[in-house]
Amino acid sequence: MGNQPVEELPEHVRRNREAWDTDISAFFADRARAQWAAEPHWGVWAIPQQDLPVLPADLAGKDLIELGCGTAYVSAWAARAGARPVGIDNSERQLAAARACQDEFDIRFPLLHGNAEQVPLPDASFDVAISEHGASSWCDPYRWIPEAARLLRPGGELVFMRSSDLLTLCTPATGAAGDTLLRPQFGMSRIADDEGGVNFALPHGPMIRLLRESGFVLEDLIEVYPGENASTDYDYVELEWARQWPSEEVWKARRVAS
Repeated sequence: MGNQPVEELPEHVRRNREAWDTDISAFFADRARAQWAAEPHWGVWAIPQQDLPVLPADLAGKDLIELGCGTAYVSAWAARAGARPVGIDNSERQLAAARACQDEFDIRFPLLHGNAEQVPLPDASFDVAISEHGASSWCDPYRWIPEAARLLRPGGELVFMRSSDLLTLCTPATGAAGDTLLRPQFGMSRIADDEGGVNFALPHGPMIRLLRESGFVLEDLIEVYPGENASTDYDYVELEWARQWPSEEVWKARRVAS
């Protein structure tokens, strides 16, 4: 599979590649083996699949693409459930950790180094497209969601997890979210972070319209609340906050026939 020349990549994709191929990836690479070895769990609070059903119930024989796969542990979980996954990620350093885990766990599937907004694969190649804080956080939604629609067969499922609108509105440049709105929701989309990367946070209304315009029907929107004994390694949200307001969201949509 060909890789798009760096000079042709959008500016935010180049910035994110540079950020993720430096020290930001070390934290996730160090966690990769434990993630591959574990049962499926989701988000910053590691909520088990049985309590937060993100993966579709029946993946046997399904073609699945993970958009912004990072170290590809979600794809590994899907492979164990009988799916035929493909992962694509912007960071070669993340993919190197994924390949090391493939060797250790002997779970093989294609890994593509590239931009999830422009995937070098044919139309209607997949039954499921999934992203856990990958493309759903680091790619332009006006590019990656229509691309997911292109890649999915009619009836195919799109599932993605991202930070909640409220968390984005209440999180400062450094430190944990508080109870004060720090940015306007109107016009919210692209947010530069303090490590040089670019996040995207499209509010609910524009996101629902974008999904509809891209050929999806929204089936569910799950606002995530952790259990009272949950913990996290991330420093931008505390349990007391996340027990009052949702810190993450799971979106589920289905591709309709064109």
